[in-house]
Amino acid sequence: MENLGFYNGEYDLIENMKIPMNDRVCYFGDGVYDATYSRNHKIFALDEHIDRFYNSAELLSIKMPYTKNEFKDLLQEMVKKVDSGEQFVYWQVTRGTGMRNHAFLGDEVKANVWILLTPRAIKDMSKKVKLITLEDTRFLHCNIKTLNLLPNVIAAQKTEEAGCDEAIFHRGDRVTECSHSNVSIIKNGVFRTAPTDNLILPGIARAHIIKMCERFNIPVDETPFTLKELMEADEVIVTSSGQFCMSACEVDGVPVGGKAAEIVKNLQAALLEEFLEQTK
Repeated sequence: MENLGFYNGEYDLIENMKIPMNDRVCYFGDGVYDATYSRNHKIFALDEHIDRFYNSAELLSIKMPYTKNEFKDLLQEMVKKVDSGEQFVYWQVTRGTGMRNHAFLGDEVKANVWILLTPRAIKDMSKKVKLITLEDTRFLHCNIKTLNLLPNVIAAQKTEEAGCDEAIFHRGDRVTECSHSNVSIIKNGVFRTAPTDNLILPGIARAHIIKMCERFNIPVDETPFTLKELMEADEVIVTSSGQFCMSACEVDGVPVGGKAAEIVKNLQAALLEEFLEQTK
């Protein structure tokens, strides 16, 4: 199959799949999700993504119908059904199906599990990205990977209209994260990234790049930084599951970065090597 959709045990090409109108995702975005990539039909960093996914579900009191190991086995089984070895692997759980009511459904109603698999490769990290900045108007639970993504959707549209690749969110002067990535900076040989509080998603790629910094003896500072510090940084780094470490050349039309290219190159090479090794 060229792509694959899964919903509560049924699967087919994504374009053939249907969901009940009363799935709570339709009314409230009542669910959480996670995603990563596979190569050679092997899913990268699956344990870390599953741990974050189950943590998000627990924080919203959504009861998963599978154990972690059962769900990992299901994802691995689904990935093997798609023709392409390089896939974007996406999954989500919603609270269940029932007549529209803001209050939670009863415990007898089971959660709905979705999986979507589409052919896609990780991004070329040698490409420089252009960024814009936007005020972070999202709620105060950004550490939960919830399906309520309307502010991110609006940010993505503004990014596209500006001819850029990603939007950096900030609350006042504090930089938080991007619309679908984490953002970090390098200054004077130090890798600086926002703390994993309730204002950012604890990115899996963010955790991996911190690990690589430790390998290269690059100091890591997990404290908030400002827009001014971002604009004056030696490098501005965007990380996500599909773009492990991409450096920016422009923010709001102003040139940035390009002053610690060797550090960036080493981190990119190490992250790509890790991905290729774990998915060979």
